[in-house]
Amino acid sequence: MLERTKETQPDQEKLEALLGKMVGDLGAITTGAAVLLGDRLGLFAGLSEGGKMTAGQLAKKTGTQERLVREWLSAQAAAGYVEYDETGDRFYLSPEQEQVFVNEDSPAFMAGAFEVVSTLWLDEEKVRQAFRSGKGLGWHDHSACLFRGTERFFRPGYNANLIGSWLPALDGVVEKLEQGIDVADVGCGHGASTVLMAKAFPNSRFTGFDYHAPSIDRARAAAKEAGVAGNTRFEVALAKDFPGTYDLVAFFDCLHDMGDPEGAARHVHKALKPDGTWMIVEPFAHDQLAANLNPVGRIYYAASTFICTPASLSQEVGLGLGAQAGEARLRKVVAGGGFKRFRRATETPFNMVLEARP
Repeated sequence: MLERTKETQPDQEKLEALLGKMVGDLGAITTGAAVLLGDRLGLFAGLSEGGKMTAGQLAKKTGTQERLVREWLSAQAAAGYVEYDETGDRFYLSPEQEQVFVNEDSPAFMAGAFEVVSTLWLDEEKVRQAFRSGKGLGWHDHSACLFRGTERFFRPGYNANLIGSWLPALDGVVEKLEQGIDVADVGCGHGASTVLMAKAFPNSRFTGFDYHAPSIDRARAAAKEAGVAGNTRFEVALAKDFPGTYDLVAFFDCLHDMGDPEGAARHVHKALKPDGTWMIVEPFAHDQLAANLNPVGRIYYAASTFICTPASLSQEVGLGLGAQAGEARLRKVVAGGGFKRFRRATETPFNMVLEARP
């Protein structure tokens, strides 16, 4: 064993800084579980509806136990997720907190993200086995909270951007949608993106495809609830064999999850009409790892470790692009499918919107 020299001893200031960071991280982790609890029990919603409330009032409103509710409220107040009025021993939500924890149509709504994150803990053992076996872990093998949480997490971003900025950034696509075209939404999950487009463009016809049958069932129900069942349908199919010919094919946050994304690209190329468009929405990422070492990259790499990359490795080819693939690698995949034109149409801090044409 090498003798530890003075040069290899930890720097005390750096150690204390790291430990301080860990305290903050542990606080975020523990608070996250409490956020999920409050979301599922309706505590955030109850507090929003009731204004300033004591723990007893919130417990009565939500049918929960007062002593536990007070502890939950105290934890949320310590995190800055709930406000505390010391003079009246009451708790309340600020307008900003309501947007984050209660209003599911808000672009800032984040409660769904905590539901997604819960699957990282619930499925850790399965992912650990995937690390050792190299066989990956299919999307369908995760806990059910992943499917619902993904819809709730991504839907606010789609609400904020899809109709107003992402589709208009594509050459001539909005005009076609207004006139009436055929659209495929591949990897549609619970159908949030499909339903949103169908509501905005009633003259067009939308088909959502996903290999996960329970998600397709939920998407069909969502279309009925939204009143767009007349111009939408949902079918179980893979990205490499979905049927039909389309003017627009959309992939929302799913290309990097596929085992054979180049094979999917080839199929899209066949399924598009000669003047058609492939819209690819992917997590925002730079091409170099060093440029992704930031708060957003931290979240995406963690999710990719537990969800995206194992999902890809569980399939044929198993390319394992990961959620931080970057534009250069995605361009290579798209070109491998036979596409001649490719560009970044627009972006947000969380997504890249890519446009490919035959």
